Amino acid sequence: MASSSTSSNATWTRKENKLFERALAKYDQDTPDRWHNVARAVGSKSAEEVRRHYELLIRDVNDIDSGRYPDPNYQSNGYNH
Repeated sequence: MASSSTSSNATWTRKENKLFERALAKYDQDTPDRWHNVARAVGSKSAEEVRRHYELLIRDVNDIDSGRYPDPNYQSNGYNH
């Protein structure tokens, strides 16, 4: 049973991610039953799946902020901003 939860959590569509992002903005850390509300907004994930997705997101952001990943080397498009 745990493996099916893990495999469904590993695959998120663009639409699910967008709904997830919007729900996180709407339901902050002080919201009662936050993960149930976020899961309801996504519609296709459980409260546990959205909580785990959030934890992975935070871990990735922390890794980037700590310098574990180099900044991307974007090619100039010829426009100066």
